[in-house]
Amino acid sequence: MTALAPASVSRRKCLLSLSAGSLSLLFSERSSAGAQIEEPLIDSVRSALSSAVANRAPPVPEFPDIESRLAYLRWLGAMSARLKKKKPEWRVRKEFLQTVWYESRRAGLDSALVLGLIQVESNFRKFAVSAVGARGYMQVMPFWSRVIGDGDAGKLFHMQTNLRFGCVILRHYLDREKGDLFMGLGRYNGSRGKAAYPDAVLGARKRWEFSA
Repeated sequence: MTALAPASVSRRKCLLSLSAGSLSLLFSERSSAGAQIEEPLIDSVRSALSSAVANRAPPVPEFPDIESRLAYLRWLGAMSARLKKKKPEWRVRKEFLQTVWYESRRAGLDSALVLGLIQVESNFRKFAVSAVGARGYMQVMPFWSRVIGDGDAGKLFHMQTNLRFGCVILRHYLDREKGDLFMGLGRYNGSRGKAAYPDAVLGARKRWEFSA
């Protein structure tokens, strides 16, 4: 076997180093979370979930009184400060938080829980993709777009669509588990009955709790 010249060895090491770096970058953009498991839905549940994701109204906060508005603004300011490192641009950060606030309340969920779940699922990366194909902030599996949406899985990278699907699906799982957070979160992740994922989300939720 012919020995490689020193220059060839150097070029080869450089290419290997670049390849390793590229792979590292690729996998750093993937989510390490699991994924929902497709389950058969009865027609009434399918229809209810489809209706819950169908309304495309923009997430514009509405308040019954000035105190409620001020409480929201205090929440927005506190969450914005905590999220700044992940989303440095104020406009992007504000739109994201406003949508989380709107969609979590629309689904009857605690916004701190939703933010904790997003932290664990995607670390606030809009285009995160898991090893099994779950997409976006809340790592929604593409089959959901077929089961309760219009079938276009590409829309799961759209911020409001992803947060709408994620919150509706989480609400569905919590209802199935009669409000049991541990079991509902496990079902969301596809690891029902195992502690690692619920513990991670509930731990992350503490970072996003807020008292007005």
